[in-house]
Amino acid sequence: MCQPLRWLALGSVAFAGLVSAADHRAAKPKRPAAPEPAQVTVTRAPYHGWPDAIVLRNAQAEVVIVPAIGRVMQFRFLGQAGPLWENRDLDGRPPNPRATEWGNFGGDKTWPAPQAEWPRLTGRAWPPPPAFDSMPVQATVKFGVVTLVSPVDPFYGIRTHRRIELHPKKPVLTITTTYEKVAGLASRVSIWTITQLKDPVGAYLPVPEPSRFRAGYDPQSAEPPPSLKVDNGLISLTRDPRRSHKIGSDATTLLWVGDRSMLRIDTKRARGGEYPDRGCSAEIYTNGGGAAYVELEMVGPLHTLRFGESCRQTSTYTLLHRSVQDPEAEARKVLDR
Repeated sequence: MCQPLRWLALGSVAFAGLVSAADHRAAKPKRPAAPEPAQVTVTRAPYHGWPDAIVLRNAQAEVVIVPAIGRVMQFRFLGQAGPLWENRDLDGRPPNPRATEWGNFGGDKTWPAPQAEWPRLTGRAWPPPPAFDSMPVQATVKFGVVTLVSPVDPFYGIRTHRRIELHPKKPVLTITTTYEKVAGLASRVSIWTITQLKDPVGAYLPVPEPSRFRAGYDPQSAEPPPSLKVDNGLISLTRDPRRSHKIGSDATTLLWVGDRSMLRIDTKRARGGEYPDRGCSAEIYTNGGGAAYVELEMVGPLHTLRFGESCRQTSTYTLLHRSVQDPEAEARKVLDR
């Protein structure tokens, strides 16, 4: 008498399972449409009198590269003024490697450190070695990445390579600088990158914990900047229009704060590496006089380069929008200080 009921129950369970499976299939969400692929566009266009600049652009930012003077001249949010300082008095002019005065174009570039070695190697303390600073470079573009290759410097026997890549979605620029030894005797050298920026609301660097410098920084000019402040793990300063000043640090991050935007520069420090300038890996220079700019500088470890050898250093440049009125509070927020 119970047997039919058992089969009825089993049939009910099986039917319920089929219904449940059908409901599950019906409820399966549709796969979302694939997002538009992010991309970096590359164009060539005249820029401030130089006929063949290269512009990398994504949906947020653009980078302007001028091979004729060997510099990245601007990195900015679309539709906004950029933070990099440009000497408009030199628009369109070619560099002169034989000049006795420095052709100060602005932008971002690389020089060999330590600077104290220049007189011994080049016979002059200033201007900088010619192939690093005052000669055109060759530019190639591949898969949205620009590579700049300099001539061989006649004093160092070094050729520089700069690989410039804009993130496909973010306002983030990555520059990898390589020094390649192709001639002459061995050179003891460090990769030094110099980014010239407009007169800021403030320039900042976080004090490493621990720092090799008791005061949190290394003074590199006759007088410290009048505005220099070290407070709760943060160093801040502004430009003194009367005279130039410079400080160094063993930090790995520098921050420029403007009225509307900020530029953060990050470079890793080599553990156990020997650094020039008493061990500095990050430096801030403020220019006195009429040219209203500052420099955020990153310094790599020293390498002894022999023929056929190379060294490299990568820096990441990140644009940020201002979000709070107080620049120091903004810097602490960005630098986690």
